[in-house]
Amino acid sequence: MEKLKAVLKPGKKQPKTASNPRRNRPERTSSDPTLPDPRPHPGTKHSGPSSGGSPPGSFPDGVEVLHDCPDATVDICFVHGLTGNRDSTWTAHGQSTPWPKTLLPPKLIRARIITYGYDAYMVRKSVASSNRLIDHATNLLHDLTTDRASCNASSRPLIFVAHSLGGLVCKMAILRSRSNPQAHLRGIFDCTKGIIFMGTPHRGAWMADWAEIPVSALGFGKSTNITLLDVLQRDNQLLESIQVDFSGMIRELQKGGRSLEVTCFFEELPLPVFGKVVSKESATFEGYDPITIHANHRDMVKFASAEENGFKRLLGELVRWESQVGKQN
Repeated sequence: MEKLKAVLKPGKKQPKTASNPRRNRPERTSSDPTLPDPRPHPGTKHSGPSSGGSPPGSFPDGVEVLHDCPDATVDICFVHGLTGNRDSTWTAHGQSTPWPKTLLPPKLIRARIITYGYDAYMVRKSVASSNRLIDHATNLLHDLTTDRASCNASSRPLIFVAHSLGGLVCKMAILRSRSNPQAHLRGIFDCTKGIIFMGTPHRGAWMADWAEIPVSALGFGKSTNITLLDVLQRDNQLLESIQVDFSGMIRELQKGGRSLEVTCFFEELPLPVFGKVVSKESATFEGYDPITIHANHRDMVKFASAEENGFKRLLGELVRWESQVGKQN
């Protein structure tokens, strides 16, 4: 933690190194080490008026279809994490298009592939979102329900692929769907086939320590929202409650003869300076075999080629689940 504060301490220049001369210039990097650089990404599609550019503070939120399939048998929904973006989180370095759009369709020919965006920045130069975890989960539930209804896919099997905080959003959205008094909103729970968690801090992460650092030390914003970081504190009661409720839900489904698949991936490599963001213990479910990806927390969801072993491992789970869906249909 002291090392992290030293790196971010304002007014004190850090020596440049030959290997990475900009390493200690936080204004040029992500506001959080867990996810992509917040600078505009060439593959990012922003919402808002088509003329005159996006208004200040706009964010590409909601559902975006990456690949449509008229006769799809399954929907696969990607959900990013803290400070992420529905496009750039899933876009490899040097690429301009998210890999779920380019690499998955040839492998999963009967899948409709969508990505979901929400404002999960903790620091902004303008105004930071005040949404809490439950707000993002509620929006995901409503937006996804509306999207699926618009294409007559309300009863289609659904798979989530979630990175980091996105996994917590998905878990809470499914739990809210399960007990929702409105019948049309229970469809997400009824149709969810499985969830792939990628570096999701089910038991917290050290990145919650960022909440203890003065905003002025971060150097890139005046407006903050630390409520999303609060939930990531180790031993946080809400985090524990979500995990207990979700695990209990899985057990009840299994007793009733329904299988909700779960696969957990965790990072093998540390981020420079910061180390590993989510530990193996926090990123995995008890009773499930964890799978590693040879990358750090940020890059574990960025695949440039179908030949990358991390992509092959992820694809293997999706193909297996899609095959099970096909047999059930």
